[in-house]
Amino acid sequence: MAKSARERLGVLLGGSKAAEFSARLEAPADGVGLEVAGVGPVRLPLRAPQVKKLIAVARPALFGRGEDTLSDSSVRDTWQIPPDHVTLGGPAWPTLLDGALEYFRGELGLPAQSRLRAEPHALLVYGKGQFFLPHQDSEKDDAMVGTLVLSLPSAHTGGELVIGHAGQSRTYRASKTELSLVAFYADCPHEVTPVRSGYRVTLTFNLLAERGAPEREAGPLDDMAHCLEQHFNAPARPRYGGQDLDPPRRLVYLLDHEYTQRGLGWDRLKGADAERAALLRAAAAQAGCETVLALAEVKETWDATSAGYDPWDDYGYEEEDEDEEGVGAAAVDGAGADEDYELGELIDDEITLGWWTGPDGADGEQISLYVRDYESCASTPSADLKPYDSQYEGYMGNYGNTLDRWYRRAAVVVWPRERAFAARGEAGSRWALEELQARITKGDRDGARAAAESLAPFWKGSGVQPGQLKSALRVAEGLQAPGTAAMLLEPFRIDALTPEHADDLAAVAKRYGVPWLGQVTEGWFGGAQNRFEEHRYDWTERLPQLCAALRSARSPAVAQLLLTGAWTQVDGELRLWAETGPAEIRRAQLERLSLPLLRILEAADAKLRGRIMAALRSCPDTVLECLLPMLRHAAQEQTAGEPRAAGLEAVARECGDRLGAIARRAPRAADDWSVAWTGCGCELCGTLGAFLGSRSRRTLEWPLAKEGRRHVHSRIDTAELPVGHQTRRQGRPYTLVLTKTEELFSRERATRRQAGADLTWLASIWNLSGEVGVEPGP
Repeated sequence: MAKSARERLGVLLGGSKAAEFSARLEAPADGVGLEVAGVGPVRLPLRAPQVKKLIAVARPALFGRGEDTLSDSSVRDTWQIPPDHVTLGGPAWPTLLDGALEYFRGELGLPAQSRLRAEPHALLVYGKGQFFLPHQDSEKDDAMVGTLVLSLPSAHTGGELVIGHAGQSRTYRASKTELSLVAFYADCPHEVTPVRSGYRVTLTFNLLAERGAPEREAGPLDDMAHCLEQHFNAPARPRYGGQDLDPPRRLVYLLDHEYTQRGLGWDRLKGADAERAALLRAAAAQAGCETVLALAEVKETWDATSAGYDPWDDYGYEEEDEDEEGVGAAAVDGAGADEDYELGELIDDEITLGWWTGPDGADGEQISLYVRDYESCASTPSADLKPYDSQYEGYMGNYGNTLDRWYRRAAVVVWPRERAFAARGEAGSRWALEELQARITKGDRDGARAAAESLAPFWKGSGVQPGQLKSALRVAEGLQAPGTAAMLLEPFRIDALTPEHADDLAAVAKRYGVPWLGQVTEGWFGGAQNRFEEHRYDWTERLPQLCAALRSARSPAVAQLLLTGAWTQVDGELRLWAETGPAEIRRAQLERLSLPLLRILEAADAKLRGRIMAALRSCPDTVLECLLPMLRHAAQEQTAGEPRAAGLEAVARECGDRLGAIARRAPRAADDWSVAWTGCGCELCGTLGAFLGSRSRRTLEWPLAKEGRRHVHSRIDTAELPVGHQTRRQGRPYTLVLTKTEELFSRERATRRQAGADLTWLASIWNLSGEVGVEPGP
């Protein structure tokens, strides 16, 4: 099968000069002097008495884990002397160090124009049994690219320095008589094996790459530029088939090494990364493209089997251990754990960019951009590198025997210069809005419109944040293009609104009209899919202040628009839950609506308050479970001398009328066992309703099949009817026995008592006139 343009590009870049991830150099110890505070001059080669003096002024070495600095002899067991206590000199040392750094620069494949500098880090002493488990060095400076280990000559066994990268491993042993220098990239996992005899003494340095004058790069640029042109002009073809798509918006070329945000720069790339990135950058410029550096997270899922895997286990031929929890999931810890698994085929891979630099290599921003399979390429497959984490999933019946592996890689991201705005905007919505505003401010409204329109294919799913609404409103107004402006505002939700947006809302409404804004906010309010979100109404706490600010901005129609939208949402839920059981769920949901309803009433005008009251009067008495908590909230919030919000007195009177009617109801007759209830209209609910409506009948024996019994059970439980139900498992079908319980009477007594108590509170707080002194029923 013919390779795609991006795949050919990866092959071309892979032909760059290979570089080492580590290198070694030995040199005579003559002419090199060492002095340690508290010990004095130290003679080379080292002898045991001198080393013991070093240990006397040393301390246990620490190590880093994430942001923490730890001391754990089970991870790192060695002695450490800080660099300011150590002096390394002598007539031969400066020349030796300069020559060694130049040698390592070339061996590690760093750019010819760069210059290495060695910054002292520590003097380390390893005695018998001491070691350092596999780890990676943290990059302690933006310019740090690696580590230099200078082993002082001493007689010892063990204590080898083992360095790994991309599936390779190299072991370095120190000399008994000569200086041994080993340099390696900081992202290479390495360890010090336990010392078996004698002492291993080393000086460690941070390797810093100094900036140099740029050099003109040479290479097969024409072929690479042609590959880029083909990539950006040919339809994209997804890996698993389907219709061809629009040409890709970017190309992501994965580099081999790991970098930190601070350490990622064109002049600090490591090994083959430096030459490959320079070639790709030059080819991109020739093809009319821009380039940035990025940090990528790569996840690969492989078909895999564990060591000793027996396929017959999948078919249940061996008994499982009953004490095991889970079925085959096993986390893999540490480098090298993948060796316990044999990889089969690659099932899936995901690449996400989390940070990138600016096109000039400066600054940088946090992003979240998923890279599609037809947008990426690499010269070194991730499988040839060392993952930082792995997870094995054993066979689970219909899936499993997979190994997930995660990698951190840097990348060069390329896009055509004419599509640069959309390519960057997809990953950086904040940047896109700032750039659009800058163009509008400069008077380039046509350019801003064209750039904004290029965002349309992906803007809704680009991760726009609520805090960007203010910028989006200003850009939308400045574009003077209603369709494009609506597209920019589409991703937001109503809960992003705050009073500080009032002026900008008023401005876009003035520019495009309130009906236009109504269509935009209809999308902000969302539909039925958002109905049950827990914090859906939190924004209404700011609604009175927002509406007041809008009226001050001479935009009362926008305030009315938002109030109407908020009330429409609350009204829909109020009607739903007022007629929905069971009671425990209904009460919780209606009480949740009490604060939003209060804020709407506080901000509403007389016309909307009239609509709200008409709707409340049409609801069943269960609406009290929303209105009474609302009135209690209002009473608690009111300060002395402050007038109550308009409309609350009317709500209080409505509640008083309903409570009074409930409290005055005559007690149920002792022989009245009727229950008012309406079912779904099916034949079963008709039979159940006839039984419930009977004054004298308490028991119903009902031969009923399983599905029928389930339906009746669900109706009784959902409505919390005072009816017990049992199944007599004799004959066919079984008999469902329904019995009305005394709870029918006790519930009504409790309801009248609670209504009387609520009415007394209501009258005392809200100064209701009329009959309030109702004695609770028996």
